[in-house]
Amino acid sequence: MFKSIACAALFAAVALAQNAAITYPTNDITVSPGQNITVQVTRANSLTGSEEVAVVIGFQSCPDYACASPADIMGLILYNGGFDPEYREPSSPQVQPFQNFTVQIPTSARSGTAQIGVTHVSLVGAGPFPFMETMNQTITVA
Repeated sequence: MFKSIACAALFAAVALAQNAAITYPTNDITVSPGQNITVQVTRANSLTGSEEVAVVIGFQSCPDYACASPADIMGLILYNGGFDPEYREPSSPQVQPFQNFTVQIPTSARSGTAQIGVTHVSLVGAGPFPFMETMNQTITVA
């Protein structure tokens, strides 16, 4: 029983060390339909070996209701492909590896609340085991 708990805690700690985050756009920025924006995805530093598999970036327009979690609905896919986060120069304040993606807000986006959703997939550890997470940022379409 103790070994099972210890293994579960170890896997949770390793998975948390692989977390990614949307560092741009920030919550509540305002964009326009058809506008190109940068989505910056940052991955936490980790001593655990991992291999990045992919990032998927989606867009949901939801001015009349709450946006769905990207774990349930990604919406319109703006990017689906590789993820190769890199460090900036040593003098840069950015201390974690990241990658910028330029995507276009759909021209059909309705005014009001919208969401940028990201799904991040990687392989972690010596095994390796698959790791997937979703995250989102709320934005406003003007």
